[in-house]
Amino acid sequence: MTSAKPANREAPPHVLRRAIGASAIGNAVEWFDYGIYAYGTTYIALALFPEDSTNAVLFTLVGFAVSFLIRPLGGIFWGPLGDKIGRKKVLALTIILMASATFCVGLLPSYSTIGIAAPILLYTLRIIQGFSTGGEYGGAATFMAEYAPDRRRGFYGSFLEFGTLAGFNAGALLMLGLITFLDEPAMQAWGWRIPFLVAGPLGLVGMYLRSRIEDTPVFRELEEETNEAEVSAMVKLKEVLSNYLPQVLKLFGLVIALNVVNYTLLSYMPTYLRNTIDLGQEGALIVPIVGQLMMMVVLPFVGALSDRVGRKPMWAVSLVGLTVLAIPMFQLMGTGLTGAIVGFAILGLLYTPQLATISATFPAMFPTQVRFAALALSYNVATSLFGGTAPLVNEALIDGTGDQMWPAYYMMIACVIGLVALWKVVETRGVSIRGSEIPGTEEAFREQEELAKA
Repeated sequence: MTSAKPANREAPPHVLRRAIGASAIGNAVEWFDYGIYAYGTTYIALALFPEDSTNAVLFTLVGFAVSFLIRPLGGIFWGPLGDKIGRKKVLALTIILMASATFCVGLLPSYSTIGIAAPILLYTLRIIQGFSTGGEYGGAATFMAEYAPDRRRGFYGSFLEFGTLAGFNAGALLMLGLITFLDEPAMQAWGWRIPFLVAGPLGLVGMYLRSRIEDTPVFRELEEETNEAEVSAMVKLKEVLSNYLPQVLKLFGLVIALNVVNYTLLSYMPTYLRNTIDLGQEGALIVPIVGQLMMMVVLPFVGALSDRVGRKPMWAVSLVGLTVLAIPMFQLMGTGLTGAIVGFAILGLLYTPQLATISATFPAMFPTQVRFAALALSYNVATSLFGGTAPLVNEALIDGTGDQMWPAYYMMIACVIGLVALWKVVETRGVSIRGSEIPGTEEAFREQEELAKA
């Protein structure tokens, strides 16, 4: 099916570069937090929970999961607001809240100083972090997609996920450097706090960048044609659930696959390698760092490839490949450091076709007037239930069954769910995401023709 598809009002190259940077830095700050929390789990457990607790690591992972369980509330709040007042204003608020919560974790007194108040304050800060993150990803992906030229949305969108891995790796490398150069008592006493304190300046830089960029051309166009600012956030939410529920469910299925793999590989892997297969502290950090650096190198190329062949083929290859190779690669990781690096790298590279195309795929599933709200709601509910809880679920399943392969099984189940959802998704390669109809549909093509004539 072909039709005239007018391009977005394309931004000048320097504005596009600034928009990419403003979008990606928020993802970097978000994943910097996840990286230092995941890689510093054992130190957080020792500092903020009772020394004699045999479940301190599990309680610390609960803190990780708590931030995800609150994300849907953040999505419900920030998403409709972003469709009402604009993407830029919401993103400036979410990044500073997110960074402030991470920063404050580094200031928490230890359990030996304030007792039970230490884990309570930790969970409180994780709730604030999760609430703000509930608006961050949906907004950043929407912002990136609406600024990118239609025919290069995959390439430009991949830099949002480049920011994801850059932030996560920055946190991991910082934690690894501290572990290497500080002795264990110093690391336990104060060293683990340093990465959390770094998040404060990162958040200020992100807020500055976002305050200096205009809202997206697509949103400004909608503002000129409609009175979206007069529509209440609750009306927006009702519109999403009543008119776009099939799209929400399809995205939900894709996000289950995406984030079970994501948080199993990126967030849970250091704990798994260290505690389950006894790889050692440094080895457990080195393996994901090497794998993620490889992923960062290929992400823009994979994003560009999706602009040529489409998003659905890329996702299909990724989901099938992960389903087939999850068990063999986890078995390989259990053989030692070299096997762990190879196994993780293969799984990570198989995952990149999903990761590189999120910003090109997900925002294009919804029309402009509900895009932020629908994406924030769908993405965050699925992420809170199946993504952020993945480390906790994997750890509990291994402890309960004694089977070290449960992370592989969990990934395989999620990928099968993703394949079912993918079957019904409309291909949107090169399609304009302007207008009030679902991109890629007949109604959207007719609307584009009318816009072109206007």
